[in-house]
Amino acid sequence: MSHLTSNADLVARVRRIAGQVNGIEKALVDEAPCATVLHRIAAVRGAVNGLLDEVIASHLEEHVAAPGLTDAERRAGADELLAVIRRYSK
Repeated sequence: MSHLTSNADLVARVRRIAGQVNGIEKALVDEAPCATVLHRIAAVRGAVNGLLDEVIASHLEEHVAAPGLTDAERRAGADELLAVIRRYSK
């Protein structure tokens, strides 16, 4: 995805998410209260959704809405995005 202009920012986000997932593991190992574990899981889910939103927006800008794309390129970009949305919504 070389077109992602904020690639370093996305990598930083992924690393923060990895840290949050490690926090869930630690909470489980330490037998933290259920509410603590649930809050950490919800935080990870929100962070992953934010990452997904960012990448989807970039994909739309570069592969669907960018000026100069052919109809076939737009269709391919839309099809790729639709496949991801279908997979995600299951």
